[in-house]
Amino acid sequence: MNAYAGRIALVADRSPHVRSHARVPGLLDRLKERDNLDLDVYWVPTEEADESLKGFDGIWLLPGSPYKDETGAVTAVQIARENRIPFLGTCGGFQHAMLEFARNVCGLSGVQHGESNPAADDLLIVALECSLDGHEGPIQVTPGTRAADLLGVERSMERYHCSYGLDSTRLDVLRDHGMVFSGYDDTGDPRIAELPDHPFYLATLFQPELAGDGTRPHALIEAFARAAAGKN
Repeated sequence: MNAYAGRIALVADRSPHVRSHARVPGLLDRLKERDNLDLDVYWVPTEEADESLKGFDGIWLLPGSPYKDETGAVTAVQIARENRIPFLGTCGGFQHAMLEFARNVCGLSGVQHGESNPAADDLLIVALECSLDGHEGPIQVTPGTRAADLLGVERSMERYHCSYGLDSTRLDVLRDHGMVFSGYDDTGDPRIAELPDHPFYLATLFQPELAGDGTRPHALIEAFARAAAGKN
């Protein structure tokens, strides 16, 4: 049985203090062994996220915000979106994916992130009323979406490690330009976003890499890895 090769860029300012950064390499190694996915994994600091990312088969924007270089984080998302490279964004990756889409697709060029620019007049990413740092919570998944297909359930419990999310009053403008919100918490705030016309584009405010004990890759991580390896 032949292996499927794929080069994955993990875009983040790697730190031993970020649980996600410690978990992800082991999860991808597990997929190599279990599913015969030949994955070459490279860490790319946000300060080095540039046009060279076009050479990768998958881009995962990992948690760790505020990033050392917000522009680099947004650039990573833009390259994945415009070049139809499989993309996964988790936690800070979700937040910056929404910034990228709002700025470059919706024409909201001035929107900012409340963590890195709290005094800005136009905040797209705002402090959550109740921090989800270290919490677990339910997600209601929208039937008929990619997320629903991959998760195989209408309701899922997921782990968070964040204090910022998308300003829900801005959802309609993002939707009007093609963004689909396919998972919500019980108060109706978006937790999963996807682009249906992209080969693979998923962003989650929760961190699927923190699910379980780190030995079984979450369904969304498995799907991303398989897309990057060309084994959909």
